[in-house]
Amino acid sequence: MLWAAKQLGRPVKWTNERSDGILEEQARDMTMAVELALDPDGMFTGLRVRCLANMGAYLSNFGPLPAFGNIGGVAGVYLTPAIHAEILGVFTNTGPTGPYRGAGRPEATSAIEQVIDLAARQLGLDRVELRRRNIIPPAAMPYQTALTYNYDCGEFERNMDRALEIADAASFEARRTKAHDAGRLRGLGIANAVEQAAGMFDEGGEIRFDRQGRATILMGTHSHGQGHETVFRQLLSDKLGLDFEAMRYVQGDTDLVSYGHGTGGSRVSGLGGGALLGASVKIIDKGRSIAAHALEAPEQDIEFTDGRFTVAGTDRSLSLKEIAAMAFQPALLPPGMESGLTGFATFKAPGPTFPNACHVAEVEIDPETGVVRILRYGAVDDVGTVMNPLLLKGQLHGGIVQGAGQILGEQVLWDESGQVLTGSFMDYVMPRASDFPFFEIETNPVPSPRNPLGIKGAGEAGTVGAVACLTSAILDALAPLGIEELAMPATPERVWRAIRDAREASKG
Repeated sequence: MLWAAKQLGRPVKWTNERSDGILEEQARDMTMAVELALDPDGMFTGLRVRCLANMGAYLSNFGPLPAFGNIGGVAGVYLTPAIHAEILGVFTNTGPTGPYRGAGRPEATSAIEQVIDLAARQLGLDRVELRRRNIIPPAAMPYQTALTYNYDCGEFERNMDRALEIADAASFEARRTKAHDAGRLRGLGIANAVEQAAGMFDEGGEIRFDRQGRATILMGTHSHGQGHETVFRQLLSDKLGLDFEAMRYVQGDTDLVSYGHGTGGSRVSGLGGGALLGASVKIIDKGRSIAAHALEAPEQDIEFTDGRFTVAGTDRSLSLKEIAAMAFQPALLPPGMESGLTGFATFKAPGPTFPNACHVAEVEIDPETGVVRILRYGAVDDVGTVMNPLLLKGQLHGGIVQGAGQILGEQVLWDESGQVLTGSFMDYVMPRASDFPFFEIETNPVPSPRNPLGIKGAGEAGTVGAVACLTSAILDALAPLGIEELAMPATPERVWRAIRDAREASKG
């Protein structure tokens, strides 16, 4: 396109059709072999992971990130003292792989949670009790795992206990028996998920007031449905006392936005919010100086509350809107002060945050057709400070559905020559609303000390937990047949064949 535009001397536009888009970056194409060592008391002593990661025909921009960048997630939320990971990137004649919601975290979480379930079955231990014996307690925070991750805070066991209550796990075996009597296989899945978030780069935020006292928020991040424009307005409404509807929000315009690194890695609310908070502090500091000059009071006596600068102990005050208008009148400013009221700040975290959760799901399988049906799904998430509960639930619901899509049917297929066989949504299975029950979501916020708002991030949390949880549920349903592993996605044909083969093997 750039070459064509230069040759023609005019702009050239190319439209990426859906049939083109489905050939672009893929994700999750990894095979992992996992070994877990335990002592006689059921305590984890070591974990070893060997991984083959498909890179596709060539490396994409962030191609190796899913395979290498988040392999630390195999430590899970457990006290495993020794972990070894070996990853081999493999070139194939398929499309390239790259970051997709979770970017390696779902794979890592699924690996550790699957091997714990398997160890519990082979040793005759209760899988919840096995997790409880090895889970990292809050008193151990901050906790350095044996493989890169350093957790800032969390209450992992509390998440698990509450999620099991929501799922009514105590009476699950009775429901399994009833399903068995009706010719169905029922399974309960559990996954303690943890992920690395908000650790990439710094982020910028700017607030500009005009002569009428109206504020414009300029962010280098970009919302494509998450609701950034809502939470950032909320933040400034609380911090500066501004009317929510009176604020203008600008994103994606590089002529106006001076700095930013964009959206990705569940980083926007923590890093972008930290930057915007810093910008608001600069607005308040300058406003306090203008107010002190106008009200003829010492600057240290000026208090700022609910959008007003007030001389302490008096009723003499000016609103932020009035101060903003004064900021454009040089005669009303302190000597040497520049006109205008603008605040710009950047924020870089001292380290990444670690959103965590416990997901529990109940599934039922029809052994005659291999169809998997999700009956119940619940989760307790710790994403740190919750800015907007409604938007958070939207993020978690969407993430769970994306993770479930991978487990239930999403898969790009290629023939031996590298020709894609699933080139449209006629061939590629997408999750639908009818595939899901209502989700039961709760939060257990443990604010992170690594940004001023205590936010951990939520954009990818649902997917990280869902992949591991639904894998656990399906394998739990199939375990009575002696099936210990199943390549995902668990399509009806794949599940049906696994059940048929297991039954034939038992006859032999």
